[in-house]
Amino acid sequence: MMRIVIFGAGGRTGSAAVAEATARGHRVTPLRSADADITAPEAVARAASGHDVAIAAVAPADTDPRDFFQAAANGLVTGLQDAGVTRLVWVSIASLLPGPSGVPAVDTDGFPVEYRPFSLGHSIALEAIKASDLQWTAVSPAGDFAPDTKPTGGYALTEVGDLTSRITHADHARALVDMAERSGLRGEHLGVAPLSPGQKASAATVSRER
Repeated sequence: MMRIVIFGAGGRTGSAAVAEATARGHRVTPLRSADADITAPEAVARAASGHDVAIAAVAPADTDPRDFFQAAANGLVTGLQDAGVTRLVWVSIASLLPGPSGVPAVDTDGFPVEYRPFSLGHSIALEAIKASDLQWTAVSPAGDFAPDTKPTGGYALTEVGDLTSRITHADHARALVDMAERSGLRGEHLGVAPLSPGQKASAATVSRER
């Protein structure tokens, strides 16, 4: 059993992670934005104190996403370190994963202009987390979420983005908690993709694509 604090528990991604971690018997502290200001290191430290690992699935409300994600990453890094929590699972975004050509979608000419601030905000946050001393893993859908699809009970991991890929929140949450349970988190960004036909549906089913 682990003690897991989950920031962003009010959203679909965060609430799915709360449900998955609770079902596995972990002691979970679910935090909505009103419970702890993730941009304030002191609030993060108070909320995270006594936990083994943090999962963060947060998004801006009415602020510029670049400002929000920079402040959120700084708050998390400083606050978690002050609380003595060294492990972080960060929910990232598929547009930062390299595509089949090796270029992230956000850096391609055809990437929609209206989505760039959100993706660049995520990029700023990821760079701040990479520069920290935390044991971290960034986990995102390989493409996007499939909110109205039935979960398969498993998933596949990939290092390549595919914006046509769709994963359910429940299956994505399995990946988040699996990463949280690993004692030595690797500094990498992984995408979560649905199981391909013929793969066995299991919470432990993961495959790596390179």
